[in-house]
Amino acid sequence: MFLRRSSTSSEVDTLPGLGRKSLDSLRVGVVVLDSTDQPVLVNPSARAMGLLRAGAVPGTPRAHPIVRTLAGQVRRTGMRREVELDLPRGAEGSGAEPLGVNLRAVALGGGLVAVEAFDVTDSHRVARVRRDFVANVSHELKTPIGALQLLAEAILDATDIGTDGTVDVEAARRFAERMQRESVRLGTLVTELLELTRLQGAEPLPDPEPVSVDWVVAEAVDRSRTAAVAKEIDIEVRGQHGLRVFGSDSQLATAVGNLIENAVAYSENGKTVVVTVRGDEDRIEVAVADEGIGIAADEVDRVFERFYRSDRARSRATGGTGLGLAIVKHIATNHGGRVDVSSALGGGSTFTLRLPARPPEDELALPQSAQFPSL
Repeated sequence: MFLRRSSTSSEVDTLPGLGRKSLDSLRVGVVVLDSTDQPVLVNPSARAMGLLRAGAVPGTPRAHPIVRTLAGQVRRTGMRREVELDLPRGAEGSGAEPLGVNLRAVALGGGLVAVEAFDVTDSHRVARVRRDFVANVSHELKTPIGALQLLAEAILDATDIGTDGTVDVEAARRFAERMQRESVRLGTLVTELLELTRLQGAEPLPDPEPVSVDWVVAEAVDRSRTAAVAKEIDIEVRGQHGLRVFGSDSQLATAVGNLIENAVAYSENGKTVVVTVRGDEDRIEVAVADEGIGIAADEVDRVFERFYRSDRARSRATGGTGLGLAIVKHIATNHGGRVDVSSALGGGSTFTLRLPARPPEDELALPQSAQFPSL
């Protein structure tokens, strides 16, 4: 919808029908303000972006304060102005993602200023993700590196020859074991960072091949066996046998292995982790259920975020990097599937990896009635 002022002194002529329809169809928001900052021309995209606000008098909308400020600067300087920023959406504290906009203002003469608004929310979201990723990586790397530095200093102190001519061998051994654990943690973090980068597109995916689900589960269980034995946790495998999926056997084993390792890490000693396999001609499901601490309802949707931990202290104690479930999510997506979670705080969790049972080309095949007859 377009607005016109009734005052003939600064009235903006209505656009011809074709021009109005063209402006109306633009995804770019357009607002024209008169010399008193009243909107005299507004297209639907600008309204959708929230560039109008309710005026003091009902039925007389006003432009967003940022738009009015930009227009005032253009009038004073006579020069085009451009700014990029985030505009809040929804009520304060609602958690709604802000609208990223690039605003360009130019003088039209007679006190009129046109403001174009380009939606750059996606690029702002990517920038925030990158900033958060760099900050998280820096924080995660800083912890084991700092620990290694302190432990190295402690070993040097422990191996100094005392006044009695002896060396505290037991202390040196203890510090060396802790250094080994921290170095393993650091190595795991770097390895998973590289794996996540590769899964996100830095390297092409291998051509999908038929993969035995039995092999994937057996390999994943084997990778988690040592940690499970240390906590006296029994890993049970149930369900169907002889199923297959299409993709990368190593990636799928990593995905299921990460789910099992996660279940073991968050389970108490002596509990049971159950891996259930089921499927049909369309879908294969591998579910990993534990009897662990569970996940709070407000955290369930975040567990697949990079570096997110529902119990940070416990995850650090078990050597977790906060990347395992993010890797599972990317592997599932790259294979045309998904991973879901159901959980209750104190009632355990079940992560389910759902994958297509057919090759990718079969998934895209046309129905017989839609195929062209052979010549």
